[in-house]
Amino acid sequence: MSAATIEILLVEDNKDDAALTVRALARARLGNQVHVATTGAEALAFLRHQPPYETAPRPDLVLLDLDLPGVDGRTVLEQIKGDEQLRAVPVIVVSGSLNPADVERAYRLHANAYVAKPIEPKAFLEAVRSIEEFWLQVVTLP
Repeated sequence: MSAATIEILLVEDNKDDAALTVRALARARLGNQVHVATTGAEALAFLRHQPPYETAPRPDLVLLDLDLPGVDGRTVLEQIKGDEQLRAVPVIVVSGSLNPADVERAYRLHANAYVAKPIEPKAFLEAVRSIEEFWLQVVTLP
């Protein structure tokens, strides 16, 4: 990870949630670059450097929604953690689901954390700031 830039891949199909997340991360005191994928297939292409993402950076952190069109977030998580080249990348599931089965499955698939999306925008911004503070300022990433 470069000291100057932290690469974040946000995988989110909800435009409002994506915009709030990008805004919250932009307010961070750290230099970060947020790349947004709106589908699971797009996220996997980005991570695997498939067209049109041949020159995409390797993310230092993935923020992943579970409910995506087409290839869902569960499959994306399984693919990331099953790939020797990608499994060390921390994946934080950020989902609107509080279903215990979703939480349990995400951890069985080796999610590094599971954060429930608050419905209220201010609470959502706080949740993103908490993720940013812990994962990008406190822990040492590979």
